[in-house]
Amino acid sequence: MLNILLMVGVIGIAAIIIVYTINSKKNAKEEEIIDADDKTFTLESMTQFIKKRIDEITKINLYDIGLSEEELKRRKNKKYELKKALKGCTYGDVNDKKYVKEIMFDLLEKEYGVDEVNISKAIPFDVPSLLTAQDKFDILIYVYKKEFGYEALTELIKKYNLAVLKYIQGETKPSYVITEEEINEIYENEKIVLAFQEKLGIVVQRIYQHYKGYSSIDEVRDMNIDGVSGGVSGLPESFLSQVAQADGDYLQQITEQKVPRACDSIWIFFQGKSIRLAFLSFGTEAELKRVCQNIYKYNNPGQLSDTNGYKINEMKDGSRVVVVRPSFSETWAFFVRKFDVKRSTLEQWFKGEPGTDDAIELLKMLVKGARIVSITGEQGCGKTTMLMGMIENIYETMNIRVQETAFELHLRKIYPTRNILTFRETDTISGQEGLDVQKKTDGSVNIIRRGCNRPRSILDDTSSPSCI
Repeated sequence: MLNILLMVGVIGIAAIIIVYTINSKKNAKEEEIIDADDKTFTLESMTQFIKKRIDEITKINLYDIGLSEEELKRRKNKKYELKKALKGCTYGDVNDKKYVKEIMFDLLEKEYGVDEVNISKAIPFDVPSLLTAQDKFDILIYVYKKEFGYEALTELIKKYNLAVLKYIQGETKPSYVITEEEINEIYENEKIVLAFQEKLGIVVQRIYQHYKGYSSIDEVRDMNIDGVSGGVSGLPESFLSQVAQADGDYLQQITEQKVPRACDSIWIFFQGKSIRLAFLSFGTEAELKRVCQNIYKYNNPGQLSDTNGYKINEMKDGSRVVVVRPSFSETWAFFVRKFDVKRSTLEQWFKGEPGTDDAIELLKMLVKGARIVSITGEQGCGKTTMLMGMIENIYETMNIRVQETAFELHLRKIYPTRNILTFRETDTISGQEGLDVQKKTDGSVNIIRRGCNRPRSILDDTSSPSCI
């Protein structure tokens, strides 16, 4: 009897050990699966998947997969449209951008298996305390854009009075800046609840901006603001090595991101004010460099190189873009200036101040009287906006000729039925040569937009009835 009890005891202990071992292995496998899922649905993993799939779609040889004639034609058209959109979206074309994002949306939802549960592993939508300032800003812009379109950023700034002078920690003088604390407070006040489709749309935008877009400024650049720039403040990378040798404590502050770097520099130009977006960053110098190398490429203006350290060009939406690089400048930087030609009137430029009616009438009479007019002022004071408002009062019977450094006025978009032709400087044709050609093109009004170093004779050119 005792032997039987001992045998039962030994068998029981063995059974317990076996069950424990099996459960341990099962739990370990489940943890491995969870870890694998965590890595699978990060933004980095999804970005790599999107790059790989889009590369496969655009490079596949359709003749090798035995398609019917109708299917072959359909797939060829889709392939052509995607390749065209991939090229156009890097030039600032919002329609091409929308098309590429729709393709990415479908790939992530239908092929990659993103759902309501695992999408929070990319951006923690359900845990606000884990969201970064950029996450919250992306969500705010997405929600406001659904209601206000490209006026989203303007509405956000106006609603919360963000474009005012303020003091921030560590600075003794006030400045125009939007801080991380303000974004956190706005996000908390908005109490946003997102559906799965909206969450996926935000994830797609985040992936797109690092794949084909302009990094953290991608959505900002599309907004109806006066402009956006990057790389114009903070410490250049070349300065960090000098600091490391001279001051170790200062280098530690930079490492802890207490001192902004050049890649942390993002500014917008809003209603005549330069406002720093202190909560946004490109992250690395390499990302800022990538944006600078891509943002000016529309119409193949040539290569930005060390020997040719700057480029002035336009984007597909008519925005002016200037890009500079070392060694011409101390760091990589870009400047995008936007011109809202549809809303430019003299009444808008003079905002109801005393005596504005007389000033407006005087400007109209100067234009209608074919007088030589010079508009001067500091950068960003509204010269181009005022000029556009004055052009509205030029008689329809007068032919307009424009000389610019880069195409900015785009008058034919506003007046498509009028006789207007614009010239610009190129690498081989100077502004003076362009003016000489203008005099032989039946122009009644000559508009000259150049820097302050233009020769006096251009402003005093009386060979034309009117010169602005």
